[in-house]
Order: sequence, then structure tokens, then C-alpha cells
Amino acid sequence: MAEENSTDTSIICYAPSMITTNGVWQGDNPLDFSLPLFVLQLTLVVVITRFFVFILKPFRQPRVISEILGGIVLGPSVLGRYEKFANTIFPQRSVMVLETMANVGLLYFLFLVGVEMDIMVVRKTGKRALTIAIGGMVLPFLIGAAFSFSMHRSDDHLGQGTYILFLGVALSVTAFPVLARILAELKLINTEIGRISMSAALVNDMFAWILLALAIALAESDKTSFASLWVMISSGAFIAFCVFVVRPVISWIIRKTPEGENFSEFYICLILTGVMIAGFITDAIGTHSVFGAFVFGLVIPNGPLGLTLIEKLEDFVSGLLLPLFFAISGLKTNISSIQGPATWLTLMLVIFLACAGKVIGTVIVAFFHGMPVCEGITLGLLLNTKGLVEMIVLNVGKDQKVLDDETFATMVLVALVMTGVITPIVTVLYRPVKRSVSYKRRTIQQTKSDSELRVLVCVHTPRNVPTIINLLEASHPTKRSPICIYILHLVELTGRASAMLIVHNTRKSGRPALNRTQAQSDHIINAFENYEQHASFVAVQPLTAISPYSTMHEDVCSLAEDKRVSFVIIPFHKQQTVDGGMEATNPAYRLVNQNLLGNSPCSVGILVDRGLNGATRLTSNTISLQVAVLFFGGPDDREALAYAWRMAEHPGITLSVLRFIPDEAITEATSTQATNETDGKMNLDLKKERQLDNDFINTFKEANTDYESILYIEKVVSNGEETVAAVRSMDSSHDLFIVGRGEGMLSPLTAGLTDWSECPELGAIGDLLASSDFAATVSVLVVQQYVGSWAQEDEMELPDTPVNSHDQQKTTNGLENPR
Repeated sequence: MAEENSTDTSIICYAPSMITTNGVWQGDNPLDFSLPLFVLQLTLVVVITRFFVFILKPFRQPRVISEILGGIVLGPSVLGRYEKFANTIFPQRSVMVLETMANVGLLYFLFLVGVEMDIMVVRKTGKRALTIAIGGMVLPFLIGAAFSFSMHRSDDHLGQGTYILFLGVALSVTAFPVLARILAELKLINTEIGRISMSAALVNDMFAWILLALAIALAESDKTSFASLWVMISSGAFIAFCVFVVRPVISWIIRKTPEGENFSEFYICLILTGVMIAGFITDAIGTHSVFGAFVFGLVIPNGPLGLTLIEKLEDFVSGLLLPLFFAISGLKTNISSIQGPATWLTLMLVIFLACAGKVIGTVIVAFFHGMPVCEGITLGLLLNTKGLVEMIVLNVGKDQKVLDDETFATMVLVALVMTGVITPIVTVLYRPVKRSVSYKRRTIQQTKSDSELRVLVCVHTPRNVPTIINLLEASHPTKRSPICIYILHLVELTGRASAMLIVHNTRKSGRPALNRTQAQSDHIINAFENYEQHASFVAVQPLTAISPYSTMHEDVCSLAEDKRVSFVIIPFHKQQTVDGGMEATNPAYRLVNQNLLGNSPCSVGILVDRGLNGATRLTSNTISLQVAVLFFGGPDDREALAYAWRMAEHPGITLSVLRFIPDEAITEATSTQATNETDGKMNLDLKKERQLDNDFINTFKEANTDYESILYIEKVVSNGEETVAAVRSMDSSHDLFIVGRGEGMLSPLTAGLTDWSECPELGAIGDLLASSDFAATVSVLVVQQYVGSWAQEDEMELPDTPVNSHDQQKTTNGLENPR
């Protein structure tokens, strides 16, 4: 007994009554009890983490930096140096509870990462991403192996091989979720370099997990040489069980739940319990518990079930429990253990050589793939992103006594510095150069009648497809002027997986869709491919953009510029109800529309879909539409008329153009007011716009005098009330209204209408036609013309007169002008 008492072993007694307090009024100190102390610790971690997130936000630092820094501040490096703080807030007895909760959070976080990670993307990454990933891992791994000889202690109970494995994995790994956030922050996620780095990081992550499992197996089975072999065999058996048993069961659950309905609470609880069981099994066989959770998440098919799980767990796990894990990494980090200039010099050398090793390896491979050196360096820097996997490696290494305090602190600082410097360096180093010569045909008015019209059509759901196809057919593709249509299915990105742009090829396999999103994409693509087969002079290219709604407009704008389109069509955020009213489908659609109007590199049309009642799809000879253009003046109205003019060439289209003209008294009053307010500058602008309007209208009238299917009417009105009355008088006899948005145009004819607008993005007249109280259920296309720096008045070209390409079926005589 005396010998036992003389040892350094600490004994901590556990009392069940010390979990919850009886209250301060009973004389209890809450910090002496487990639950109040844990709540205080968690609160401190979250508050300090959020403080660092706020401080580092202007520097575009990923959240993992703030979480590790928060732990370092609370740990022995800063506040923990004060013994009273350490013993009160983070006493030794509380560490077990804190680490247990942190590991539970880590377990579910890795499960979510597995759910979000599409294993099919790894298979489709291609040779370039695969070789870049391997090239970026080999050199840092070798550098880690070299340094392991100088950092490894001879008295360590573990072999040199295990030490090499831990250091090599820690230096060579790339944090896939952290990299996705950095790329999104730098607006590079949908660029070529962004896509390559994401694919390479995904491959890198998969290799890292394999090496991590091997490292843990070796670390935990140092006594028996055969134990590591049994660990690897049983891990392989666990993976096979998940793939061939668990995945079919989950697929059965998905099939059993009707499309559109919520998954039952029983199934969700079953899956969440399965995560814990998977963690227990892998922990029991000698692999880390997070490996089991990750594999379990990986076998869950992408789709509505994955989205449901992410929605239920994301905020709680990522916002509350995960910071605990990083904070504990910080709490274990004692910077003061790094002693002596030689050790600090070694630290700097490790950071420099590991970073340079990955950059050099990536540049060499990128060079063989024909990429510029600058892009190769940027790619190497991005792949230096550290985060979750490295922290798991380091924590396991410390727990298994592979890494001592000094090595652990050194490697945590390496991760911090390497991840922290990436964003500033990449921002300075890599600036994607805009095209020096931008294409000029960014509007329908600028597009010549004998050239191809390129249109980008955005679709949220299959519901909009029939009306959009009718609209495109009405746009009259001909041999002289074919239409190239890019169909973009907009899908919301959830979680931390990468945003991406998917280019679809025709599906020949006939395999069923894996999830609801793919089913919707297939439905949309099949409809447009069917249209392409039946229509003449139409080319269709389907794509899918997966990104957050807040940045979705960037994908649309980038694609529009890459493909040099003249017109973007996007659905309105409201849809028609059974009783004829309008209800919002998703408020986020409106945000996308507003952002697109403000940033588009070409003209934009917002389609208020109420069906095109007179249209017969696919057969161009039988389509029949009554189209009306309401012309008030300005670039948007000229663009609307230019599009309708193209439609009017179609033999089945009847076009009515109603031009609203203010009476002379109103015109003089407006001019006088403008002159008084701005010394004639506004008056000059108004005169220029009127001159452009008159020139364009005159050209239109001269070209279409002989066609009775085109009706031109001028209407003199004095105010907004008369305008509304005139619009309502013609609402029942048309299938489609095309109107300009009227952005920046102050017209006395629409004065007062904007005060009551529900949706200002449609403009005064568009909002009136789309409102629920409007009598007719007519589709509306609200057009905004792109006006770039090059589109000055002296450069603006009127479109070639399309009379030559006018179908000979249109005959006769008649252009009405009551004035």
C-alpha cells in the first residue's frame, strides 16, 4: 500500500450527486457540478470563437482558424497560464465530459461530411485532378518523414514507421470542407482552377482517410505484429457491410417514402442511432470512431434524405458542438512548450518546406497538364488548406503518445499558419483577368438578324418548362438565324460540399435517377431534348448549377459571359394558383432575380408564367400566339420591341404594339421641370432617348408596313390612371405581354404606379400586369436591356431589318396609326 501511495498516479473520485446543483441559495457553487460547469465552458468556447470569427472576417479567414485560436486563448498558452482561471473554468475533472461531448460533435460532423460528399464525383474527377492530388501529397509526405527523424524521441514506445505516418499525413492532407469555404469566399468556386482544386482535395481527402486508418491501426496495436493486419481486415469488412447491407436498407427507406413527403421520425432516429453504432464498431475494432461515422454518411445516397439530415443536424453540430473539438485542440496546445530558438527555427522550416513541397509538387504535375505556372502555384497554395482531418490526426497522435506536447503544439501552429496565409496570398497572386475584348452582342437589339441568337434559360422546377418552350418556339429559329439555347437548372447548394456546374450529356443508359434533384434535371433535360428533336434550327445544351441562392446569380452571369449569350430568361418568383392568383414559391428565387438584374452581362427577361394558352408545343406550323408590346420609351422598351419584332416573323404570331405618348402639355411641363432641376442635363438625356425611340419605331414601322399580322397603335395619355385604363382595356385578347422594365426612366405616364408596386424588379407596368388583382391570366415577359460602357448612343446599331427573312406566309397590308 505504501508503494502505491508513493506513485504519481492521480485518483479522481466520482460522485453521482455532483452532476446538477441544488442552487446558490442552498450554498452550492455551480462550478463544483458537472452540468453547470460544462454549460459555462461551452458558452465561453462559442463566444470567444464567434469573437474571432468577427475579427478575422475582413481578412477572409475560414472559421476553423477562429475555432483553434479560441481554444489556444482559453488553454495553457494564454488564459490557462493563470492557475486560478485554469482550476476554476477548466479543472482536470471536467476534461472527460468536455472531450466526450466534443467527440460526439465530431462524430456527427464527419457523418454530415460523408453525407454531403458525392463519391461519384471522385470517380469522375479525371486523370488531371487525380495526378495533381497525388503530386501534392508525395513531397509534403516525404518532408514529414524527413523531419520525423529529427523530432522522434528514441525513448518513445512507438516505432519510427508510425511516427512517419502521423507526421506525413498531417503535412500532406488537404481540408476539403475548409477549401470549399475559401474558394466560395474568393469567388473562385466555379472557375476552372476552383473545380480542379475541389476535385483534387476530394481525392486527397479519400487518401488521407485511408492513411489515417492505417496510422491509427499501427499506433493502437504496437504490441502484436498481427493486430494491425486484423484491424485493416475488420475495417474492410465494416466498409463492405455498409456498402452491401446498410446502403440497400437506406435506399429502401427512400423508396418507401413518397416523393415530396417528409421522412418519418422513426427512420431519422434509426439513421442517427446508426451513426453512433458505426462509431462504436470502428472504435472497438481499433480504428477511430469518426471513421465509422464518415463511412456511414458516405453510403447514404445524395437526395432528399441527405438534405433532411443536414437540415436537422447542421446548425447544432457545426455551430455548437464542433467548436468544442477545435477548442480542445487549442486547450491541449501549450505554445510555451516550444522552447529554444532551434525549435522555433525548426517550426518555421517545417511550415516553409511543407507548403513549398505541396506547391512544387502541384506545379510540376500542372505543368505536364499544360497549365500556366501562376495557376499551378495558386493550386498548390489552395491545396495547403488544413483543417479537420489534420486536427484529428494530431489529437489521435497525442492521445496515443505518438506526439509529445512540443511536437503537438508545433504542428497545430503549422496548421494555423499554413491555412491562414492562403487567402491573402491567393488574393494577391491570382487575379483572373477579364477578357480584354468583350463580346458586343449582349442584347437582342445588337444581334443581327442573320446571325445566331444565343439564349440562356434558367429553370428552377419542371413547372416552368412548357411555357418557356412555347416562348422559345415563338422566337422563330430559322436557317438564317438559328437559336442556341443553354438550359440551366438552378439547384440550391446545402452544407459545405462544393458548388459546381454540371454539363449534361444525353443519357443513354436509361438508369433511374439517384435522387429528386437528378429526377427534376432529367425531366427538364428530356423536355428540351424532345423539343430540339422536333424543332428545326435549334441547338440545346443542358447544364445544372449547384450553388447557394445568395451567389447563384454569379454562376448565371459567368455562364452568360462564357457562352456569349444575348438574352437570359429566368422565371418570376411567384406562380399561378388554381384560382388565378399569384403566390410566392420560394422567396430566395426573388433574391436571385434581383441580383441577376443588377449584375447581368447581357439583357435579362423575367417570365411571369401563366401558361401560353393559344400555343401548341413543338409543331412550329401550328403554334398560334397573340403577343402585345407596351412601349413607353427607353432602352428596356426598345429591347422588348426588338425581341417581339423577331417573334413577329413567325407565321403563327400576331403582334400588337401599343405606343404610349404623353400629350404635349405634359411633355413641355416635364422638360421645363428637368431644365430647372439639373440645368438641362436631364432634358438633354430625355431628348436623346426620345430620338432613339423615334428612330427605332420608325425603322420598325417602315419594315412592317405590309404585314397585317403586325398592328401598331399610338395612344395619347396624360397620367398613370389613363395608362392603367388603356392597359386593362386590352388584357383579355392576348396570350403574352412583352414590356420593358423601365429602369432609370422617369415617365409621367407611369407616375404614381411605383408607389403601389409589390415587386419593383418588374418595373411599374410589369408589376401591374403580374399582380394578382389583374383581370386576365396572361403571361408577361419583363425585359431589361444591357447597357454597357461601350453601348453609347453613337455606337448603338439598329437591328438589320428582318423583312428579308420574313416568312412568305405573312402577306397583306395594314399598319394602323390612328393619329
